[in-house]
Amino acid sequence: MTPRTVAAFTDTYLPTVNGVTYTLESWRRRWRERGGRMDVVFPGAPDYEPGEGEYTTRSVGFPFYDGFRMGLPGVPDAVHDAEVVHAHTPFALGLSGWYLARKLDAPLVASYHTPTAEYADYLAAGPAAAVVEGAARRYERRYMNAADAVVVPSEPAGEHLRNIGVHSRVEVVPNGVDTDFFARPPDDEVRAFRRRHDLPAPGEAPLVGYTGRHGFEKELEEIPPAVAAADGEPTLVFGGDGPAREAVREACEAAGVDARFLGFLPREELPAFYAGLDAFLFPSPVETQGLVALEANACGTPVVGVNAGALADTVDDGVTGAHYPRGDTAAFAAAIDRTLADRDALSAACLDRRDATSVEHAVDRLAEVYAAVTE
Repeated sequence: MTPRTVAAFTDTYLPTVNGVTYTLESWRRRWRERGGRMDVVFPGAPDYEPGEGEYTTRSVGFPFYDGFRMGLPGVPDAVHDAEVVHAHTPFALGLSGWYLARKLDAPLVASYHTPTAEYADYLAAGPAAAVVEGAARRYERRYMNAADAVVVPSEPAGEHLRNIGVHSRVEVVPNGVDTDFFARPPDDEVRAFRRRHDLPAPGEAPLVGYTGRHGFEKELEEIPPAVAAADGEPTLVFGGDGPAREAVREACEAAGVDARFLGFLPREELPAFYAGLDAFLFPSPVETQGLVALEANACGTPVVGVNAGALADTVDDGVTGAHYPRGDTAAFAAAIDRTLADRDALSAACLDRRDATSVEHAVDRLAEVYAAVTE
């Protein structure tokens, strides 16, 4: 029987906007619609008032990343009746989840959203970064091996865990896309979005771009020189923000690309943003799934993604987009050209696959995992 009461612990949640937040929020909503309860424990923020089933712990600012708050360990009384504890982080509040699972003798499920060792450069530089990376990888392995099951969003992410010595049960549960929300809007909405943000009208010039967090690990600086080398003089647009934004601006200037930076977009504008692009560009080699790529596909937009990490699996070359080898600017430009040339066929294939990437399908799989660890 599938358990109904889940306590989710996460180091990042509202008002922070990112893939983990979207995934957890959409899973909670669907779980509650199915008659279950999925409470969430997360770092408190001065500008967010928790809603029903949301519980905060004390938090402090994170000195290496503006806007991110680090939660201090804590377990609210309200979650002590959990049948399953689901940790969406191995750090900080993930330790609180581990403690609660042991106290209740309840199964611990751990989600692997982010390759933590890849973020060593935020904390150290030079030789010290290798030390931090090694320590993060050892800790990551220890935590995942303490879980009754580890949930990964893609098979490459699962393979990575097995390669670093994780022997716990690993289950692929795609994050899932809210396909009711991420759908191709009417053409007049797409045109209105382009006018509102002073972007070329459809058919006037190819429009390519990216939205999401601007982190150094995502290698967004690879985009401008590839766009400069592509045919047809595509217009480049960026949504989102983050610590690498100025580095991306400098890369645009160096490549002679006049890119548009829109900043964080309201969630309701994202479908029009995705649908307005002729190609979504995603050079990040560290994704565990690449949720924004699936959101773009759900809106009918093909993705040009690096053939590394989970994007090697998320992007189906020649069907939902195109791959290129990491660090190869000429190949990146050629992949953009192929995608723009085949845009109509690729877009149709993206729309045909919407059901397989839906959040409903993801929560079906999640329910199976919860049932398996409580047998």
